[in-house]
Amino acid sequence: MNRRTLGGTGISVSDVALGAMMFGAMGNPDHEDSVRIIHRAVDAGINLIDTADVYSAGESEEIVGTAIRGRRDDVVLASKFGLPMGEDPNQSGASRRWIRQAVEASLRRLGTDHLDLYQLHRPDHDTDPAETLSALSDLVQAGKILAFGSSMFPAETIVEAQWTAERRGTHRFLTEQTMYSILTRRPEASVFPVTQRHNLGVLTFSPLNGGWLSGRTDLSSSHRASGRPSHYDPSSPTGQAKAAAVAKLSTLAAEVGVTLPQLAVAFARSHPAVTSVLIGPRTQEQLDSLLPAAELDLTADILDRIDEIVPPGTELDPADNYNATPPAIEHAHLRRRLQTSGSF
Repeated sequence: MNRRTLGGTGISVSDVALGAMMFGAMGNPDHEDSVRIIHRAVDAGINLIDTADVYSAGESEEIVGTAIRGRRDDVVLASKFGLPMGEDPNQSGASRRWIRQAVEASLRRLGTDHLDLYQLHRPDHDTDPAETLSALSDLVQAGKILAFGSSMFPAETIVEAQWTAERRGTHRFLTEQTMYSILTRRPEASVFPVTQRHNLGVLTFSPLNGGWLSGRTDLSSSHRASGRPSHYDPSSPTGQAKAAAVAKLSTLAAEVGVTLPQLAVAFARSHPAVTSVLIGPRTQEQLDSLLPAAELDLTADILDRIDEIVPPGTELDPADNYNATPPAIEHAHLRRRLQTSGSF
């Protein structure tokens, strides 16, 4: 397994990482089987495991904690916070109050005294970035986390956070986690250049684009289709565009002598801004089918062919970039003046 340095952290990580979202009720409810999959990944050379408090309401962290018991020093352990963990609005976001509670809960579920990387799962537009950076810096000083990062931040928010850290004299975000695949190449346009400028490690997720690049012909029965059925509608304009691209990519993969999922993971690994590609298997079979992609280096000719199918910096379905739309665009009341009497 190849290794790369995770941005400015100095931590060496495998360039294929294990995403743990599918362990627990959201995917594989069998704890023993999930633990076996994690052990298989670590034995294969994967040393970075990424989970989150919100995955199966903490169950994923508990499973990962069980799996790494006695092997904690062998893995780089990453988790995330910020998405709602209850009905109370104070059980989400990036306030100092919630960060202190969330990290203690994650450490307890994971059975460890520290996280190697703690990530803000989504931007929190209601909290001052200085508040968040100060609280996370305190966790570094206390030894509860070694480094912290962001997830699904647009380029301008990444830059704002870097400036805020410099002005306030706090620790800074050292990593960014973003969705990236052959069908979702938007990060190439702005996020990746910014992460390279600021020496951020980049973790990418969903290299199979939620199943579109899995090689399956019937996506309606896929595990994730039940939650977002319109996303997998082959008759929609975006569905037709994806299906056409997948057909061409499948032909290319066959010419190269690899599976479509292996081609997809190798593509994500090929970008110089990317440190590690998260794969999120639900079964042992899925993991084993993806592991060969860790040793697959695509030639310039193959990458050129992919560029012809899906041009650099583009995405075939804007809805793939979920939860990344800023409130100023998403909420109408933030972009319209209040009407006064006599207005029309």
